[in-house]
Amino acid sequence: MVAFEDEADVPEKRRIRYADDEEAQEARGVGPILSRQLSSISQMSIRSNRSITRRRSIDPTLAIPIEYRTLSFHIEETKEKELAAARNAKQKAAAELVDLDWHKITPDELYTLLSSSRSSGLGADQVKAALEKYGRNTPSPPPSHTTKKILEYMFGGFGSILLTGSILVFISWKPLGEPDPAPANLALAIVLAVVFLIQALFNAWQDWSSSRVMNSITGMLPDSCLLLRDGNQVTVMAPEVVPGDILFIKAGNKLPADVRFVEISSDAKFDRSILTGESMPVAGAVESTDDNYLETRCIGMQGTHAISGSGIGVVVDTGDRTVFGRIAKLTNTPKTGSTTLQKEILRFVLIIVSLMVFMNVIVLILWGAYLRPKHVAWISVAGLIVDIVTVAIAFVPEGLPIALTASLTITANIMKRNNILCKSLKTVETLGAVSVLCSDKTGTLTKNQMTASDCCIGTKTMSPAEALNELNTLEEKGSGGPNMIKQLRAVSAICNAGEFDVTTINQPLADRIIIGDATDQAVLRFSENLGAVQVTREMWRKRFDLAFNSKNKFMIRVNSLVDQKGVEDALPVLEGSAFDHEKDMLLTIKGAPDVLIGRCTSYLDQEGFTRPLNETTLKTIEDVKDNWSSEGKRVILLARKVLPHQVIVNNPAANEFETETMEHAKTGLTLVGLIGIVDPPRDEIPEVIRVLRAAGIRINMVTGDFKLTAQAIARDCGIITNATKDVHDVSFLSRDSPTDLAIKARSSGSSPTTEEQPRQGRYTSIVLSGPELMALNENQWNALCLYDEVVFARTTPEQKLRIVKEYQARDHVVGMTGDGVNDAPSLKQADIGIAPGSGSDIAIEAADMVLLESFSAITDAVLYGRVVFDNLKKTICYLLPAGSFSELWPIMTNVIFGLPQVLSSFLMIIICCFTDCAAATALAYEKPEADVMLRPPRNPKKDKLVDWKLMFHAYVVVGLIETITSFSMAYWYAQRKGVPFSVLWFGYFQPDDQQQQVLNEASSIYFVNLVVMQWFNLMATRTRHLSIFQHPPAFDKATQNFYLFPAILFAFVIIFVFNYPPGLQSTLGTSNIPVEYFFLPMAFGLGLLFIDEARKWAVRRSPNGLLAKMAW
Repeated sequence: MVAFEDEADVPEKRRIRYADDEEAQEARGVGPILSRQLSSISQMSIRSNRSITRRRSIDPTLAIPIEYRTLSFHIEETKEKELAAARNAKQKAAAELVDLDWHKITPDELYTLLSSSRSSGLGADQVKAALEKYGRNTPSPPPSHTTKKILEYMFGGFGSILLTGSILVFISWKPLGEPDPAPANLALAIVLAVVFLIQALFNAWQDWSSSRVMNSITGMLPDSCLLLRDGNQVTVMAPEVVPGDILFIKAGNKLPADVRFVEISSDAKFDRSILTGESMPVAGAVESTDDNYLETRCIGMQGTHAISGSGIGVVVDTGDRTVFGRIAKLTNTPKTGSTTLQKEILRFVLIIVSLMVFMNVIVLILWGAYLRPKHVAWISVAGLIVDIVTVAIAFVPEGLPIALTASLTITANIMKRNNILCKSLKTVETLGAVSVLCSDKTGTLTKNQMTASDCCIGTKTMSPAEALNELNTLEEKGSGGPNMIKQLRAVSAICNAGEFDVTTINQPLADRIIIGDATDQAVLRFSENLGAVQVTREMWRKRFDLAFNSKNKFMIRVNSLVDQKGVEDALPVLEGSAFDHEKDMLLTIKGAPDVLIGRCTSYLDQEGFTRPLNETTLKTIEDVKDNWSSEGKRVILLARKVLPHQVIVNNPAANEFETETMEHAKTGLTLVGLIGIVDPPRDEIPEVIRVLRAAGIRINMVTGDFKLTAQAIARDCGIITNATKDVHDVSFLSRDSPTDLAIKARSSGSSPTTEEQPRQGRYTSIVLSGPELMALNENQWNALCLYDEVVFARTTPEQKLRIVKEYQARDHVVGMTGDGVNDAPSLKQADIGIAPGSGSDIAIEAADMVLLESFSAITDAVLYGRVVFDNLKKTICYLLPAGSFSELWPIMTNVIFGLPQVLSSFLMIIICCFTDCAAATALAYEKPEADVMLRPPRNPKKDKLVDWKLMFHAYVVVGLIETITSFSMAYWYAQRKGVPFSVLWFGYFQPDDQQQQVLNEASSIYFVNLVVMQWFNLMATRTRHLSIFQHPPAFDKATQNFYLFPAILFAFVIIFVFNYPPGLQSTLGTSNIPVEYFFLPMAFGLGLLFIDEARKWAVRRSPNGLLAKMAW
């Protein structure tokens, strides 16, 4: 036995030990509360106290820029440029921080300087004074870079092309147009300049609008922390933190300010990569380890994450005075790479620009090699420049940037309405391509509202109500009777990281807020229902804690006795009488039955006596556990072990005590009882699973729970649909490839057995445990990834990460949901990480998307992720026929065949920049087609935004029809007015005034034919698969798009604005259009719509036919 120091000295020297905690979702850390005024029970549960309070909107500037998100938690990322920038800023900041000495002074000096107290924290008046002195804990807004933004508004997108074209056309007007400058060229140059300005203004408005939407969504993100004020723990929003506050830190938290650690667990580690670029987590310490403020480990910096362990710190700096605040002034936000959608659009633009350059090169070659020598007067230099500019403007889809930004703003607003935070454009794109969704169970699929439904003492099972009734009956009989329920109550209260919030302590038990994870909450409520937890805890003094973690799957608490009555409640009479209340200690342990039951050598029977644990009793207890698990209940085993002072070697305050405790807990435990906990699935989950499965997305459950529990919950959620006998296990995954099995069968002269049959095709349900998972080879993973319904049970963070990587290695786009510290690595690795708003800080930071309310919102997120891609395809398909293909050929026929340019350059620009732009923007508001969530997920490697199918449809089908009909209408009109086509063919002649008037009218007719036919193309392009009657533009709220009709009306008005005013006709070369030339294009448009309806009908009828394979 060792001589321990006085109890009063322990708090100053104690370092509570914790196991490495990377944890499954039920894992929660535990930390030291060493003041009796607070509690003898830890307040350091891993679960963020976000679950305590409803989310409130915060200032979005509190959120660290997403680009800084870097979790060096199991995942190595190479971001050399960003790290170099961070290190450079760190060096500059070090010079500013040289005078800070928070890390050099003692905790007592710290309390004095900040007028704070370890036992009570700050008072309300002190907080008010500190807020007035230091201000709110918010960083100053970053510089606006107004000049840079204005330049981006003006020259972003296709602005530079428009401005360049305008300048060139101005030059073509004067001086190249001298001595007789064409007014049409001046008008064209002015129109291009106006469009350039309109686009700049639109970009500015769009940036302001989308920023406002995203800031409002970001403001929904919670940012609360747990402080000590006036002697009580309180949950406070980050902006209200002030210097001097006592901050409780637990795994998963993001530090809201710079803090000096005054108590820290041995396993506490912090991810500083956001500030320093250090790739490895840094251990915390109480004493300074370096004179450099940025290097010492006793300082926790704002924005860094606690990835394991727990501790207590004193806030020393807030707002701009923090290290992060200083560095933020010295660095620019690192640039993010192009997203998939941006790359797709860039690819499309490159294709279009390549075609434009190719066509312009042909024009230049023909002009220089053929027209200039033989028909010198046919196209002048000024005319050539106008033609080249026209081809460039015609090929470039000016409406695309507008439609793109409109689509994203629409999607952002929809996400906001559904309380979904998408952190980046990549999130929206990826949603439409997710093929596998791996979902955490607790808090995601279930309500995370755990309640104890059953308990078992010895071989006797009862409900909590029955246990209470029996306890009351025994107490009525007086002392000396069985105390088995008291023993279960005592261990439930003592070995628990949960703690009742002082603000709700007087409310009914079901309404009280508990700081702690859901499992601890359920066990604590169970104990409180049987008797006052606080009274039990005051009888014992906590000496050592080992937090629950995903590797051990248990928590340990070692206690020394304070009140003799504690022994009477926690131990049988004989053991209690032998307990030395001054020197002995009681080890209590709580965790997974499959891990702990093998360590138990005795059990508490239903009479309250300790009995040897024989095979018969063990079998009965295991049957109870399996029965509860098969009903979807989480089973918790509680045990204890008396530690006589003769066997205790180390002081509980010593580092070695952790190892000693683990040795004591390996054997000789007394099984006190089992508690069955229910956590029902969310009401909406079965429907969510059904919708996602119909969308071709495989839903896998990944949980740390026991196999039978996981399988039962998966069945309740609809993840497993097969009967139990049809659910496969690891034995169905052959270690041999199908080829190897076939060779073995041939060599033996027999066919493979049932167990050895090569698995071909897709299977349905399979359940695997974490240990089984790690033993799978490549062939088994190949087979596993073919299953539709997979449940992964008893998984660790490393195994979750492995699951994501294996699916990704087989070309799946993986979505991962999770809320705990243990989920952060897989959330980061997944193509899209999804966290609930109630998740831990580190999970929210690692995720790409945050569901602030219901998990059912994920179906809307997937839906509109697909709709964004769909609508952009529609926009491009709509813009190409008239705005590109049909405008090119008047110039090409003019250059090659000597025909007059039957569509003037000015009217071409009007189509590109006005009539088509409005309709293209309206397409961004298209509602989802009814079959969007019935299609398989998009394959990013194969399903491109623009492919040969879309180009074929836009150019060869629609473009050719519009071009031929427009040419026919224009030249038919000219023929009727005395300008026969035979005269124009290879004519190269300059028309007289009368002929020019006829050709101007023909040009306007060509223009009108294109504009009117585009109305019908707009109606046809609205849907990719459905008929217009299945997806009507009006009279059906689910499909209507009222923006289409103003767009059509706008195009109609534009026809009159530029063709009918007499003053403009002579300047622009336009003319009145006979009324019949409005109705004929409508007939052509109806024909175009009918052809497209017939095509869609054939595709729907024969989904594997030729037309279906060519469908865009």
